[in-house]
Amino acid sequence: MITSASNPRLKLLRRLESRRARERLGPALLAGVSALGHPPRVAAVFRRDDLPRGTEPPVGLALWHVGDPGNVGTLLRAADALGPAFVVLSPGCADPTGPKALRAAMGATFRVPTAAWEDAPGPRAALLAAGATALWAAELPERVTFVLGAERDGLPPDVAAVCDLRVSVPLAGAAESLNVAMAGTIALYEHRRRAG
Repeated sequence: MITSASNPRLKLLRRLESRRARERLGPALLAGVSALGHPPRVAAVFRRDDLPRGTEPPVGLALWHVGDPGNVGTLLRAADALGPAFVVLSPGCADPTGPKALRAAMGATFRVPTAAWEDAPGPRAALLAAGATALWAAELPERVTFVLGAERDGLPPDVAAVCDLRVSVPLAGAAESLNVAMAGTIALYEHRRRAG
């Protein structure tokens, strides 16, 4: 928290108002705070409370313990591209505002509403690896929340049991499963295809 006009960060921001200072200091300063191999030319600070919240769109993804931030970010990006859609996160999910998730989301974090797990609206469709109705053959309601499980373990039976329907993406050959981000993207695409 900045409480003084002599705060070093404020002084630095004032110096960076000058083009010459930005050209001299900018790349080195951003390299020091960036996790990227090639630092960006722009950095931003935002409040989490200012990010979109809610479950108003007609389709969404409910993520159960999806711990990989790259997958969380990719699913936000898919919700942005194939929506409008929302993303619901259970406890144990990766932080959607972490550096890796933000990179994977490619700006979608600032457009896709998110909500807590308990706020996921119904009807809910459990997206399972196998043993369920094929996604493209299932009777999906116009409003639906696809429920996806963690990368390694999938959706626990007790979570799948409280869903209104169970669907899967049939796989060819000896493939056992899809990456959670791929499966969620396919589900959003199928919903969008049906909506026309």
